[in-house]
Amino acid sequence: MSHPSPPPRRPAKSGRHFVSGLGSGVASAVILQPLDLLKTRMQQAGHSTLADCLRDLRKSQVGVLPSLWRGTVPSALRTGFGSALYFTSLNAIRQQVSKTNALGQHSLSRTGSSSLPTLSNTANLLSGAVARTLAGFVLMPLTVIKVRFESNLYSYPSVWAAVKGIRQTNGLRGFFSGFGATAMRDAPYAGSYVLFYEMLKPRVGSLASSISAAPVEDSDKKMQASVASAVNFTSASLAAAACSIISNPFDAVKTRIQLQPHEYRNMVQTAVKMVAEDGFRSLWDGLALRLSRKALSSALAWTVYEELIRR
Repeated sequence: MSHPSPPPRRPAKSGRHFVSGLGSGVASAVILQPLDLLKTRMQQAGHSTLADCLRDLRKSQVGVLPSLWRGTVPSALRTGFGSALYFTSLNAIRQQVSKTNALGQHSLSRTGSSSLPTLSNTANLLSGAVARTLAGFVLMPLTVIKVRFESNLYSYPSVWAAVKGIRQTNGLRGFFSGFGATAMRDAPYAGSYVLFYEMLKPRVGSLASSISAAPVEDSDKKMQASVASAVNFTSASLAAAACSIISNPFDAVKTRIQLQPHEYRNMVQTAVKMVAEDGFRSLWDGLALRLSRKALSSALAWTVYEELIRR
């Protein structure tokens, strides 16, 4: 006697994706702020090593530990709402694409480590790039404020003081400094990330099944929660590490433009100036810190996000 198949999983509402993205983004921003601050200072002109940055922090009047979390408020706002907008728009795009056959065969995943739509490689690449570019544009002013707070080139006492300072010095355009470099970094990064992440999950899941003596799936072929979280965490870390290496030059260029827009005017001029003055290596400044932060933040954000959606 055949058992009736379980009812199809209904996609989570947009509000849940927004709240899940917000929570995971804020958590990762607060926990990993020291890595972000050190990465920014390594990428600004005049700092080439981690030792230089730590030496400057020791000179701070407030101490090393408080200095490492400088800029946490704008960073948490930017990362939290950025993640919320990104996950919400990404889900909307993927749900819409999953209903069509324009980019290959699609379905709503009911098995494995995910409850998200299963799309083709092309659809994953494009949906990730579009969603990240949209979120990046909306949150660009907070990104500029965050970067300036993290740098020691500015001494803003508050977020509102930073807003007034940028407005007086650079006008409204200053809040969007480096958007071109940011888009060139984020669109390929996010698109490749979603592609790699979705490709890695079934492979990591199969590896977990092969090395585990205990069953990793329930009776309806849905992966157990603990195993699913481990699979998603590992896949997210590996995908973020690979994408960070590819996109680091754009991140280094973006940081220079946002810190000193009068000196660094656009992507091409900034890249040429950086290579001429500081060498080709300057395009890879902060790579180890960025790779570490991205791997950890992506793993935390996507694992928390997927687990909240699963529940």
